Amino acid sequence: MSHKSISSPQNPLIKQLAQLKEKSRQRKKTGQFLIEGKRELSLAIKGGYKIETLLFFPDLFSESEAKAMSQYGIEIIEISKEVFQKLAHRDTTEGVIAVVKSKTHLLEDLKLSNKNPLILVAEAPEKPGNVGALLRTADASNVDAVIIANPKSDLYNPNIIRSSVGCVFTTEIAMASTTEAIDFLKHYNFNIFSAILQESQPYHTQDYTLPTAIVVGTEATGLTQEWRDAATQNISIPMQGVIDSMNVSVAAGILIFEAKKQRDFK
Repeated sequence: MSHKSISSPQNPLIKQLAQLKEKSRQRKKTGQFLIEGKRELSLAIKGGYKIETLLFFPDLFSESEAKAMSQYGIEIIEISKEVFQKLAHRDTTEGVIAVVKSKTHLLEDLKLSNKNPLILVAEAPEKPGNVGALLRTADASNVDAVIIANPKSDLYNPNIIRSSVGCVFTTEIAMASTTEAIDFLKHYNFNIFSAILQESQPYHTQDYTLPTAIVVGTEATGLTQEWRDAATQNISIPMQGVIDSMNVSVAAGILIFEAKKQRDFK
């Protein structure tokens, strides 16, 4: 198999790819992002992403594995240890990095095949680690889609990819403003359950068996007034600790799994 090889970290292409890793603006401008590791790569392919270029460090990722990827029409580039270290976001990534084409993640792109959908909405989650954890919760509960309202960062931040363990590639995700998300849910007759502490009903007293959106806000400020006003019902988790606070992905997990339980985990 003939393929290019790049040994210098100063190579113009490598400098350009390093920008993709570090800068959200560059990812938006090019419509590309980087992933690393075998599991993330296989999940991206499973999620229907187009892999444009595969870069491999032969000491960690064999040439035969790279050759197997070339059947997908992917450009293959062998890289040196120095180049790999410049591009890798973490140390243990099995010697493979891919340049991948972004998806648009518009509300109208959502594929809701279930006649009675269950959607998780997260408003303005501020930490990439929280976004990743929410996506893992969404994957574990097999919700029909996730909507990120008023997003604070792009979806292909390396920390989101890493903390979601690749679920970012296999989950139906839309990004929109809060107003657009509410309009979308109302148009499709969703019951909206907004998780807040004030003027709310205990979550386990509600019926989630109809088309349902469960909405969680930031740990710092909670949900905006728009979601409180749009809600079919505001809900809360009865807490018995000192600080009345819970990680947003844990709260989302409790609420989503109550809905799944009522739906007999279907």
